[in-house]
Amino acid sequence: MNNNDRLLRLRYALELKDSELVEIFKLGEMEIPMQEVRQLLSKQDEKDIQVDEEDEFSENLYKEDCTDLMLESFLNGLIVYKRGRQVSKTGEPVKMTFSLKHSKDVNNILLKKVKVALSLTNEDVLDILDDTGVNISKGELSAVLRKEDHRNYQECGDRYARNFLKGLTLKYRGE
Repeated sequence: MNNNDRLLRLRYALELKDSELVEIFKLGEMEIPMQEVRQLLSKQDEKDIQVDEEDEFSENLYKEDCTDLMLESFLNGLIVYKRGRQVSKTGEPVKMTFSLKHSKDVNNILLKKVKVALSLTNEDVLDILDDTGVNISKGELSAVLRKEDHRNYQECGDRYARNFLKGLTLKYRGE
């Protein structure tokens, strides 16, 4: 699963319009025009793609790639969009944090930031995963939500992220 797939599935689950995506990116301190947002969500035409017939699990190809920085900016913007801008005790806005260091950590960051944006508890996340037939323990979830340098950190695989986004769709769209 690539970042474009993650963005597209999150957009669908939360019923976000293209104009809202532009606004969310802006809240995440990244200016992305409407046309570019549409290209991030548009798959390439099949006639333009060289497809390996034997590779049934190949990733979707989009007109424009969503980089890790773009996805994390979107997730930061989603937190501000859903919960408001966080302010320090002095009244100044808190600076956005970008914690994505490696592409392998994208799913962990996605889970953490969506959890914060939607004010979900660990129990809510477990219920969302359970609704899709994925059963993990509280300890496993805790390991996925830890910082990368923590000794009990565990990488979140595409399966968990995909099912989490599918569970969000079930919860918010009732599908």
